[in-house]
Amino acid sequence: MAVDGTYNLTMTTPMGPQQAKLTLKSDGNSLSGIYENMMGPQEFSGGTVDGNRCAWNTIATTPMGPIDLKITAAVDGDRISGQAVAPFGIMTFEGSKAKG
Repeated sequence: MAVDGTYNLTMTTPMGPQQAKLTLKSDGNSLSGIYENMMGPQEFSGGTVDGNRCAWNTIATTPMGPIDLKITAAVDGDRISGQAVAPFGIMTFEGSKAKG
């Protein structure tokens, strides 16, 4: 599928740029995956896929406590970009497929 894969990300956050890894797996129009950052891995499910676009909601564990996020992303070849809407604003991210 167009969005499936593991991506190395840089997310712009209130604490500055943060590195993360995102693994996406689609099944028809359904999406699940794992987001891994300095706080550890966080699994999610219940997301949606429409062509090269995807969306999901998750509760992220952060140094500021748990934060509800609504995430949208688009994949273009080996690149991914998107945004995470949090109660305090919008954080953007971009990245590329992990090699190997």
